Amino acid sequence: MMKTLKICEPSETPLTTSTPSSRRGDAGAEGAAKLAERLGHDFGDISLLQHALAHRSWCGEQEGGAPSNERLEFLGDAVLGLVVARYSYERYPHFPEGMLAKVRSAVVNARVLAAVAERLGVGEVLLLGRGEESSGGRTKASILSDAFEAILGAVYLDAGWDAAELLVLRELRDAITRASEEPDDFDHKSRLQEKAVHDGGGTPRYVVVGSGPDHERAYEAEVFVAGTRLGVGVGRSKKDAEQEAARNAWEGLQNA
Repeated sequence: MMKTLKICEPSETPLTTSTPSSRRGDAGAEGAAKLAERLGHDFGDISLLQHALAHRSWCGEQEGGAPSNERLEFLGDAVLGLVVARYSYERYPHFPEGMLAKVRSAVVNARVLAAVAERLGVGEVLLLGRGEESSGGRTKASILSDAFEAILGAVYLDAGWDAAELLVLRELRDAITRASEEPDDFDHKSRLQEKAVHDGGGTPRYVVVGSGPDHERAYEAEVFVAGTRLGVGVGRSKKDAEQEAARNAWEGLQNA
């Protein structure tokens, strides 16, 4: 006899949420409470938000270790992508798949998410290790964007899809609208290539170097046109780094 598989909602599922261990204690409790107010979300389990603010550098300094926000970041990234994709799909029914992909790419990237995190004051309440603290980790785009995704994962686990969607659209709806109106403005590589070819410089060449451990890989890209380096960019993926390098090169050419 065939059994029916029930798909549970987040509120009723026995998911393992990796709630902060006792080693975390009350670390970041005050900051988490202040951030919750700025988020406009009344957490049923505020420890989820504390967990979202725990960077691996801080966790590594705790006696016996402590779970970082990386699992929540993984979950939040998936939720974010689906919210943006669904909203774009429903809001712009005339857009082909390629255009929808451009809109999503323009919004779901480290630079945009870091700006959202800065607006929410996330950097002020992060739990960072001494090394990251001294090297300006509270303003690093990669750390801020990861933290925002972790926060989104925490909101999703705490209250489900509707609460997570509300947060994403409140913070990113304007960015989605801008991207939908001029999607090519966010595709910096295409714009740079068109200009470079038009000006006789040929196709831009990118050189990308990765660094760091596999679970926290970072990339730096350089873009060259006719042998001249025009821009440098960093990102969590090769694509993001190349887009950032192309954006810097484009702006440099525009201001030349």
